[in-house]
Amino acid sequence: MKIAIGSLNPTKIEAAQRAGRQVWPAAEFVAVDVPSGVAEQPMNDEETIQGALNRARAALTAAAADVGMGVEGGVQDSPLGMFAVGWAVVVDRNGVIGVGGSGRLPLPESIANQLRNGGELGPVMDQFTGQHNLKHSLGAVGILTDGAVNRTEALQVAVTYALTRFRRPEYYD
Repeated sequence: MKIAIGSLNPTKIEAAQRAGRQVWPAAEFVAVDVPSGVAEQPMNDEETIQGALNRARAALTAAAADVGMGVEGGVQDSPLGMFAVGWAVVVDRNGVIGVGGSGRLPLPESIANQLRNGGELGPVMDQFTGQHNLKHSLGAVGILTDGAVNRTEALQVAVTYALTRFRRPEYYD
């Protein structure tokens, strides 16, 4: 079985592989660079899910795989503040689609305001912390939880949830 992951971001690749191996331990995983088709900074759940779906479908096709996985980070504003979220979509050649989301992490208002004004979370967090390329390592979640949860772990939850349809198809068909 060949599983294509629609990203070259190491945290997304690792999250998808960890979750995918729980279902298909012998699968071959390949990462492919495909576009999300949405803004660099998705600003709501719908846009973030669409980006993950676009990545999963494009990866499936680009790698001629059995399964495509897409992982997308975004934010969702609410009356209680802005939250960072991750969404994952898993699709197979038969058209089965699984969708799962990570937890919601509250963002400091100073960061949220920069995102509302057109910023992207990764670079904003780099500037905020003085670190470099956090979206490929700890991510905002790793910084704001002081290492209790890192970005790979948070995104792995989203992929695991997206895989429920494949783990327990009898409950979904």
